[in-house]
Amino acid sequence: MESRCENCIVRQFNALRAMNKEELKKVSDSKVYRKIKKGETIFEEGEKLDGVFCVRDGVSKLSKLSANGKDQIVKLASKGEVIGQRTVIAEESTNLSAVAVSDMEVCFIPKEVISNTLNTNPNFAVEVLRHMAHDLKEADDVIVNMSQKTVKQRMAEAFLYLKKNYGEDEAGFLNLTLSREDYANVVGTATESCIRIISEFKKKGFIKTSGKQIGVADERKLQDLVEGF
Repeated sequence: MESRCENCIVRQFNALRAMNKEELKKVSDSKVYRKIKKGETIFEEGEKLDGVFCVRDGVSKLSKLSANGKDQIVKLASKGEVIGQRTVIAEESTNLSAVAVSDMEVCFIPKEVISNTLNTNPNFAVEVLRHMAHDLKEADDVIVNMSQKTVKQRMAEAFLYLKKNYGEDEAGFLNLTLSREDYANVVGTATESCIRIISEFKKKGFIKTSGKQIGVADERKLQDLVEGF
């Protein structure tokens, strides 16, 4: 259900909360509401964006194509997050691709509205900076994880992250279902290795599976593995 930005709870999670009523009204009048199907591309790496996307519902994977042609998933963006803001503010082409991993609802906000508000509302500028700084910190953590943790540790961490951030259903399976290839692209390994690790984790009783679905069966054991015990 589309709603006015002024009444939208989602804006509490991003920089739009620092806008005043008048500014929010401008955003609301100019935004375009879109439904995006699972698997659809929101934008491709290298594109010029005419605005940003505010995620109202669903999850998008942000990934970068490496020299060997493999996708590296850098981040999952979900409800309340704004994607494309760095590109719009820096006036550069996108550094990442965004693809829906579940059905999504997004609002596209034209860049003029964002730029004008940045120039006139210091609180909004500070909020945008804060969110971009947080993204940088997350990117730093990804780099350290890649270099210092084994693939199995990163895999265990991915399951714990998904459980903590997206929860699980009544049967104890993760609410967000990623493909085996997506898991491989999150932890930076080949899909075959990822499939092997999943079956090893299942044999050891760390996780349970049902078709594509995965559930955390022993959180303590996964945590111990992440911490190197």
